[in-house]
Amino acid sequence: MPHLRADARENRDRVLQAARDLFGSRGLDVTMRDIARHAGVGPATLYRRFPSRQDLVDAAFDDELELCRSIVLDGAGEPDAWQGFRSVVARVVELNARNQGFVDALVAAGHVSDRLARHRAELLRALAALTVRAKESGALRPDFVVDDLLLVLLAARGLRGSDPGERVVAARRFAALALDAFRRSEDSERLPEPARAVGAALRVS
Repeated sequence: MPHLRADARENRDRVLQAARDLFGSRGLDVTMRDIARHAGVGPATLYRRFPSRQDLVDAAFDDELELCRSIVLDGAGEPDAWQGFRSVVARVVELNARNQGFVDALVAAGHVSDRLARHRAELLRALAALTVRAKESGALRPDFVVDDLLLVLLAARGLRGSDPGERVVAARRFAALALDAFRRSEDSERLPEPARAVGAALRVS
């Protein structure tokens, strides 16, 4: 990024913080005008710093992208595949609850930035390999597919609330319930056909 004057840098920081606040609490439906108003700048200033909405989304979620990548790769690197899988599900569902817009951006269909597309592909490869190992260990139900985790994340979007702490508490319980359903059991009934259309959202670039 080119060197910015102090006032220009301050405006950029204010816009980024406003985007993080609003995307995090309300999701991606927030308008650019809402963000400019929250930042206390004019729309022209916002677009001068971030020419497109995708530029702003990428910048606003930069930290979350790195955290999500770390969560998945840490889990994939666990010698105990089931424990690694449990860690990924629990931590990603909690991240989803803490930031209402991040998973929306991650699974958004249509055109996304090259960086986000690469991030998606890397995470899908790591998750797929982890689930194969967890199935081979006998802990993960054999009919699980990665799309099922996406369904859980999308369902967790219903954990709305003004208090982030309450959302996190609910997310932890929701993740525990989901993991209980994912664990292999002799009493488990065969699942219906998976919702492949859900996973397709991650594969479109």
